[in-house]
Amino acid sequence: MKKNFKRKICVITGTRAEYGLLKPIMKAIMKSKNFELQLLVVGAHLMPKFGKTINEIRRDGFQISGLVRMTAAKDTKKAMAQSIGRGIIGISSALDRIKPDIVLVLGDRIESLAGAIATVYMNIILAHIHGGDNPRAGLDEYARHAITKLSHIHFPATKKSAERIIKMGEDPRRVHVVGAPGLDSVLNERLFSRIEIAKKYKLDLSKPILLILQHSVTTDGIEDAPKQMRETMEAIKEIGHQSIVIYPNADAGGRKIIKIIESYRKYPFIRIYKNIIHKDYLSLMKAASAMVGNSSSGIIEATPFSLPVVNIGSRQEGRERAENIIDADYDKEKIKKAIKKSLKERVKKCKNLYGNGRAGIKISEILSRIKIDKRLIQKKITY
Repeated sequence: MKKNFKRKICVITGTRAEYGLLKPIMKAIMKSKNFELQLLVVGAHLMPKFGKTINEIRRDGFQISGLVRMTAAKDTKKAMAQSIGRGIIGISSALDRIKPDIVLVLGDRIESLAGAIATVYMNIILAHIHGGDNPRAGLDEYARHAITKLSHIHFPATKKSAERIIKMGEDPRRVHVVGAPGLDSVLNERLFSRIEIAKKYKLDLSKPILLILQHSVTTDGIEDAPKQMRETMEAIKEIGHQSIVIYPNADAGGRKIIKIIESYRKYPFIRIYKNIIHKDYLSLMKAASAMVGNSSSGIIEATPFSLPVVNIGSRQEGRERAENIIDADYDKEKIKKAIKKSLKERVKKCKNLYGNGRAGIKISEILSRIKIDKRLIQKKITY
């Protein structure tokens, strides 16, 4: 890299969950003398319905390079498809203005897909985190593998994910196993103590605490999402333990899930939140007795806490997991049975499959030494 030249790295974030994973990477980029961090905040971050989480980004002190409104007001698959179109238009305009050297996206969200398409069609280098994972996360899974094929640089979390990327015809020299960035905060950040977080959320540590986060699975049929959520909430109601329930993603079916969740607000032991800031969320995982739902955080970030997780439905099927996971179908009685089992048979220590909490540092180091030339930008399938 030329002396005094700072490589411009543009990070695109569209949801609270993916922002929490990207934050340690953004901090590592900011600390490096080799980079200038650019940040595009898009999608659900800008929506009051889902907590307007752009405020969390601002509180964390990151400078925002551009905003793109793309998330639809309607709760349909057609609206999701149209959101991608709006995202491509808005993100391409922003990229044309800020002119990054590399764009960094994470995972499988429509915001990441729109960003990936805009990036490669503007002949900008695209780097992708968490490619090669293999859950059955509905349309998100289509997006994950599409982004992989669009990307010039791959940052999978595990060796198995790296192997899948290479089997898709990607050059092994482009693939760098870095671990899951979600563990960077878990293993390195000072979280609130159980006493501190219990006081903040008015929880009784002498009694079980459940943390609930459940999203729609878009290929299951969004008409099923409310029924699926009701089975979970009925199980929570009948068990009667103090519960923290968090709104789902802004996907098709998400607003229907929210309506079901809100119908249980009358129960005093059920606390409902549009959004919980990332540090609080991790601290609640540390304090909780069990987690219930279908979030990837239950598979990855819960592991270092040895937190029992009742994993509902097919969304995380196929993802590498530790011994703390108990699977259950969308059935009230089965969910109740799984919760009771998780509270009774807690795993003392889980095997960590997702790295050592240095993903952000590794990604920053790799991006600083990668040579941007025709060989990098002109991809060719390897078989």
